[in-house]
Amino acid sequence: MSNDYQPQKANHVALSPLSFLNRTADVYPEHIAVVYGDRRYTYSETRSRCEQLALAIQSAGVALGETVSVLAFNTPEMFESHFGVPLSGAVLNTINTRLDADTIAYILDHAQSKILLVDRELLPNALQGIEARGSAMQVVVIEDDAAIAGESSAPLAAVIDKAQTYNDFIASAEGADRSALSLPQDEWQTLALNYTSGTTGRPKGVLYHHRGSYLMTMGTVLGWAVPRHPVYLYSVPMFHCNGWGHAWTITAMAGTVICLRNIDPKLMFKLMQQHTVTHFGGAPIVLNMLANADPADQIEFDRSIEVMTAGAPPPAAVIARMHNFGFNIMHVYGLTETYGHVLQAAPQSHWQQLSVDERSELLARQGVCFPMTEAVEVLAGDPPAPVARDGQSMGEIVIRGNTIMKGYLNNAEATEESMHDGWFWTGDLAVVHADGYVQIRDRAKDIIISGGENISSVEIENALYKHPAVAEAAVVAMDDEKWGEAPCAFVTLKKDQQCSEQALIDHVTQHIAKFKRPKKVVFGELPKTSTGKIQKFALREQLRNAQ
Repeated sequence: MSNDYQPQKANHVALSPLSFLNRTADVYPEHIAVVYGDRRYTYSETRSRCEQLALAIQSAGVALGETVSVLAFNTPEMFESHFGVPLSGAVLNTINTRLDADTIAYILDHAQSKILLVDRELLPNALQGIEARGSAMQVVVIEDDAAIAGESSAPLAAVIDKAQTYNDFIASAEGADRSALSLPQDEWQTLALNYTSGTTGRPKGVLYHHRGSYLMTMGTVLGWAVPRHPVYLYSVPMFHCNGWGHAWTITAMAGTVICLRNIDPKLMFKLMQQHTVTHFGGAPIVLNMLANADPADQIEFDRSIEVMTAGAPPPAAVIARMHNFGFNIMHVYGLTETYGHVLQAAPQSHWQQLSVDERSELLARQGVCFPMTEAVEVLAGDPPAPVARDGQSMGEIVIRGNTIMKGYLNNAEATEESMHDGWFWTGDLAVVHADGYVQIRDRAKDIIISGGENISSVEIENALYKHPAVAEAAVVAMDDEKWGEAPCAFVTLKKDQQCSEQALIDHVTQHIAKFKRPKKVVFGELPKTSTGKIQKFALREQLRNAQ
């Protein structure tokens, strides 16, 4: 019997997360898709607005594969861009809202952006890039009553010539022929261009394809057990890994997205209560902000709220605090290059018999593969081989699967360096426990080598977080005449709390080996990226300048 059939239109359709909007708008047209303040859009209305955005982009002359950049907060317009921009055939490039003007200008130039959708409040920082791109880039301004007043609130014509408002831009396509719109015929077609944080040198442009984003959506539904009609508080910045792909995930499950312009613990608690939020996500720093918010603003819910957190490994102490709010934490791990989360601390039923602190220790690990992740290993040695499952042997996390980037834009060398021997090499150092769960010990560049011994900065940070006065902590290497390197801790104390340097060092010594304790503690605010990651490179620079 012959089995060499070729794919046909009937049995082979290119995978794209854009298909979820059509299905949900057809089945649940009147269900609320997006909420932002007093604004409400049903799925029928959202599809119409996304299609108008796509048609307006095409009418502006943007060709297949050209870039449309978005510099905006988590507002309905940002949500709509995740469907409207790729539906036009363009590549969606969402830009970090906290970047300086020079870096924004670099990204707009490197991406060769044809259109910039920009929130009015962010216009001043975008102007340098707009001027550098000149007439080659059209500017569309998102007007929002919640924007901070000031320079950006001047009449639009006075700020930038020939700009359009977002509403005028999409209104120009009202009544246009929708037949010009179609889902991609090639699932390897680039859907999005996301830039790395650029903590050393210029950021790299990471290319996502439609297939990967579709499978990320499906993997999230399965791995997070997302039910039909979830209510999702969008506290993850949508510019970061496309908001972990949750715009597509929540749409696939016909959920409601509650837009959040800025992280505000008091408002987050209020919105969770007002809209009966079932899910939200955020970096550990967001959880820390909620845990340390004014008690008058905190709410302990009598229901479970599913919370996904990713970023620096969340201290077990932070996870334990979340238990009191009714938050069921799932820790995940991923990178920009992996479309977001690819590992999860999948809970086991017998963990429920453990104490909150014991369970929190297990949940703080990076975990095991998401359903859509093909394989993850921790390799060490030459030639590289899997490390022992002893929770001590350290190696580099490597990943294989359909949610690995296509590559870096115009950077073949970096692409080849990160993907070889059948794996994507993350640069993260980890151990594997006896149960197969992976736990990060450090970034390769963050490991502290003291007297020939490797010291994990994360291990010290977790010990610091166990002190009741500590709100935030980060540990980096500092030069040491005797040992070569020694740990230096940077700590932010909770409001109205006090603690001495020696008291913290003594506290850490009670939890980890004495040789790993920090030699110095510096108190103050910690520098962070817009996604809540502590900028250790800035702390190292601070130490160099002080020496």
